[in-house]
Amino acid sequence: MIDLSGNIAIVTGAARGIGQAIAEYLAQLKATVVVADLHGDDAVSVAHAIVERGGSADGVAVDVSNAASVADMVRTVAERHERIDILCSNAGIFPSARIESISEDDWDRVQAVNLKGAFLCVRACLPHMRRQRHGRIVVTSSITGPITGYPGWAHYGASKAGLMGFIRSAAIEVARDGITINAVLPGNIMTAGMQNVGAEYIRETERSIPMGKLGEPVDIARAVAFLVSDNATYITGQGLVVDGGQTLPESRLAVS
Repeated sequence: MIDLSGNIAIVTGAARGIGQAIAEYLAQLKATVVVADLHGDDAVSVAHAIVERGGSADGVAVDVSNAASVADMVRTVAERHERIDILCSNAGIFPSARIESISEDDWDRVQAVNLKGAFLCVRACLPHMRRQRHGRIVVTSSITGPITGYPGWAHYGASKAGLMGFIRSAAIEVARDGITINAVLPGNIMTAGMQNVGAEYIRETERSIPMGKLGEPVDIARAVAFLVSDNATYITGQGLVVDGGQTLPESRLAVS
């Protein structure tokens, strides 16, 4: 059993979906969780629900694409809790548009939230982790971009592939400070956003997954919990694919 007692964990994009599942799961493992989200009221509501179930949490508003907002969040967490042990940089957006329809502003917005946002959060937390000589960082990448592609997600895939390049170099920079940085690469996970794409897409996707079903947000949360635990102290700069085997088959013929 993983025990995160005494750890202060920031989870961004934690008011819903995968981020909420990560926050709730880390709280179950006894971490004190800071639920951070662009929608501050929703973040507070998720934190309140965690506390009602016996966990320890508070909520803060943050725009991860804005350096001043990220700095304010980290400052607030440090003042409240006096340390930062875990950062789960999960906040992300996934609009769909074909290349000809992507404006420069659309492209920049996806990169700002998904890629720049992770950089800003990591940069802001590093001084605290370095002083402690300990820290665990996990970013949420995706199979889309680093491994696979899908029409309409060129900007999204680029941002998620960029995260993998970022963590590899970052891991080397911080290794001597007792800090690890890794990524989870979710496949298709049954979140509210996934439900919005329609039942036919979900059915077709399930047919391509060897396990025959989409993942649940808690499947990603469990992977994150492993990477921030003492079980993963010698793992850094790596990506953990959590996709039910979706990226394994050479073709649909292999899945029956």
